[in-house]
Amino acid sequence: MTEHENFRPISAEVLSSDWGTLTKYRYELRRRNGAWQQQTREAYDRGNGATCLLHNPDSGCILLTRQFRLPVFLNGGHTSLVETPAGLLDGENAEVRMRAELIEETGYHIDALTHLYDIYMSPGSVTEYLAFFTGTYRAHDRKTEGGGSYAEGEDIEVLEVPLTDAAKMIENGYIRDAKTIILIQHLMIAELRRTKGEC
Repeated sequence: MTEHENFRPISAEVLSSDWGTLTKYRYELRRRNGAWQQQTREAYDRGNGATCLLHNPDSGCILLTRQFRLPVFLNGGHTSLVETPAGLLDGENAEVRMRAELIEETGYHIDALTHLYDIYMSPGSVTEYLAFFTGTYRAHDRKTEGGGSYAEGEDIEVLEVPLTDAAKMIENGYIRDAKTIILIQHLMIAELRRTKGEC
């Protein structure tokens, strides 16, 4: 933690350091009226990540994955989550890491990806941001079965879903992952603009 004109660090205590690092911070924050207020917060740091939605413009389909997510099971009892491929950067370039994740999870080798934006997904407690990408795929781009890394406990099912069906899956609650909804809606808006001849 470094000092800023509106932020004064006091202490940092590591509470847990396993898959990620959970740290308890005490600091002073200058409020808008100029007064300093002492606060205590916990922040979970597991590094930054990337996610990507692949779209086949010929078939109108997108590639999604389905896998078990412990936090989702603990808070809702859902045994699987439908989502876009994603992974941690582990210090690498976001696009390079994303292409590796696509091969690992979906089996598709994609040369060109478009970076959209970087988004903090849960800024109240998690330091991570995700780099969002899109790309196109064709059947010949599939090089392996995908499925994720066995060593990392992944057992990933690859889904090829029409974009129109994916929109309905959001509406009926079948897709409830934030990054996935953001990317699907981004693609839907882009497709709507394209059909209307807008830039």
